Amino acid sequence: MSTESNSPVDPISVNDDQATENTVAATAEEAIGEAANEPAEPPLTPQEMDRFECLACGYTYEPAKGDDRSNISAGVPFPELPLNWRCPVCGAQKKRFANVGPAGTPSGFKENLSYGLGVNTLTPGQKSVLIFGALAVGFFFFLSLYGLR
Repeated sequence: MSTESNSPVDPISVNDDQATENTVAATAEEAIGEAANEPAEPPLTPQEMDRFECLACGYTYEPAKGDDRSNISAGVPFPELPLNWRCPVCGAQKKRFANVGPAGTPSGFKENLSYGLGVNTLTPGQKSVLIFGALAVGFFFFLSLYGLR
């Protein structure tokens, strides 16, 4: 007596499995080929990199400036800072920093920038000019009321 199994092998199912493997391999090769043909994104300049603000003291790490106290040169993004790097002002750990986005960009969520009569698209510096300019105009208008005697 033989202990071999006498189960018949279906030649159609074997061919289907091989065809599926060939299709998957061809699809993977096409995806790799397409990815290689796409132009790589240029690296971000230090001005385009996100800034990170210390939640404890308000210090902002800017990649365009680096950190002279810790010998971090300009152009080093925040995620590439050493794990033992600390806030140069208060000594807070790296995990106590929050992303505040690139310098000179509108503050707030991108989906909310279309609201607010276009004011939400202004950078913080532009908002300051608008606010203090309006205050100056109002002050001069108030002073002009003294000439109505």
